[in-house]
Amino acid sequence: MKEQTRSPIQLYLTLPILAWALFDFANTIFSANIVTLFFPQYITEVVGSTPRLEQIASTVIAYANAVSAGLLILFSPLYGVTMDRTGARKKFVMLFTLLCVTATILMGVFGGMDTDRWFGLPNGLVLTIILFVFARFAYNSGNVFYDGMLSSLGNKKEIPLISGFGVALGYLGTLFGILTVMLLVGDAGVHNTFWLSGILFLVFALPLFIINKDQKTRPKPKQPFLKGYKDIYHTFKMARAYPSIFFFMIAYFFVNDALATAIAMMQPYATTVVGFEPGAFLIIFMVATAFSIVGAIVFSFVNRAIGSKKTFLIIATVLGTAVAIAAIPLPMWTFWIAAVFFGIAMGSTWVVSRTMIIELSPEGTEGQFFGLFAFSAKMSAIVGPFIYGSITWMLADYGALASRAAITSLIVMIAIGIIFLMRVREDQTAGTEG
Repeated sequence: MKEQTRSPIQLYLTLPILAWALFDFANTIFSANIVTLFFPQYITEVVGSTPRLEQIASTVIAYANAVSAGLLILFSPLYGVTMDRTGARKKFVMLFTLLCVTATILMGVFGGMDTDRWFGLPNGLVLTIILFVFARFAYNSGNVFYDGMLSSLGNKKEIPLISGFGVALGYLGTLFGILTVMLLVGDAGVHNTFWLSGILFLVFALPLFIINKDQKTRPKPKQPFLKGYKDIYHTFKMARAYPSIFFFMIAYFFVNDALATAIAMMQPYATTVVGFEPGAFLIIFMVATAFSIVGAIVFSFVNRAIGSKKTFLIIATVLGTAVAIAAIPLPMWTFWIAAVFFGIAMGSTWVVSRTMIIELSPEGTEGQFFGLFAFSAKMSAIVGPFIYGSITWMLADYGALASRAAITSLIVMIAIGIIFLMRVREDQTAGTEG
C-alpha cells in the first residue's frame, strides 16, 4: 500500500513536527549566540589587543572548538547504538540540553570574574573557556539524538520538507536570539549574553520536552556499555559494504570541516582581518542568517526535485565560492557577497545531509548510521579548527595574513569533499549495493 504524503502545510502544522522544529529554533540560539558570535567576541576582547594577540585569540577560539569536538568523538560511538537498542531519543535530548543550558548560564556568571590568575590569565576567562567546551559538547551530543527523532516524524517523501522546516525555523531562532540579547544586554559586558542565551535555549526547548514521544520499540538484550565502540566499528565496516553511504560520509567529512570551521571563526576573521566593527558584524551575520532561512526552504524543495547528491554538490560549490571571496583581499563590501553565499550553504547543508543519511541507510539501522554520521561530522569539526588554529598560531607574527592562509585551507577541504561526493550513486539503494 502506497504511503500517503501530507502537504507542506499539513506537515508544518502537525504538533509533534512543530515542536520538533521549534527545538531547532531553540538550539540555534545557542549555536549562533555562543559559538559564532559572543564567545569569539569575548575571547577577542579579553585576549587580543595587538595584531599578534588577535591571531592568538583566534587560536584559542579554534582550539576550544576542537577540544569540544574531540570529546564528542569519544562518546558519539555510544549514542547511535543506544538509539537502536532502546529507541530512546527524547530523554537524552532533554538531558544534554539541560547540561548545555547550565554550563552556558555559568559562563555568564564567571565571564566577568578576575579575582585570581590561573596560568597567567584571569580565572574567569579560564573557567569560561572550560565551560564553553563542555556546553558545546553537550549541545552537539543532544543534536545526535535530536536528529535521530526525524525519521519517526514522516515518510521518506516528507522527511526533506520536515528537515527543511526545522532548519528554517532554527535560523529564525538565530535572528530572534541575537535581537533579544542585544536589546536586553545593551552596553553591559559581553559575558552577560551567555546566561541570557542559555535561558532562551531552555524556554524554546520546552515544547519538545512536553509534546514529543519516543516510538515504542521491543527491548533488546542488555550489552556491556563499551560494546558500543565495537558496534560503531561494525557500522563502519557495514558502511564500507555500502559504497554510496561510505563515500558520502567522507564527502560530508570534508565539506563539514570547512563549514564548521567557518562558523566558529567567522566573527574573529571578519573583525580582525576584514576590519568590521563587532556591531557591523552582527548585521552581516543576521543577513547571512536570513539567507540561511531561504536556503533551508528552497533547497528542501530542490532536494526533492533533483535528488540529494546533485543538491549537495550545488551547496558545496556555493560554500567554496563564499570561502574563496573571503580569503582573497578584496574590497570590504565583497564580504557581504561571501556572507550571502555562506548563509545559503549554512542553511541547506544539514537539510540535505540528514535526508541523505536516511535515504542511504539500510532499513532499521538509521540510528547506527546517525551515530557514525555524528562521528564523521565531529571528527571533521576537530580537524578543521585544529588546522585553522595551528596556522594562525604558527603565522601569528604575520598578523592578518595568518588568518587568510588559514581560511584558504578550507577551499582544499571542500574540493576533496566534492571528489568523494561524485562517487555516490543514488540509483542503488542501501540494500542493493555491492
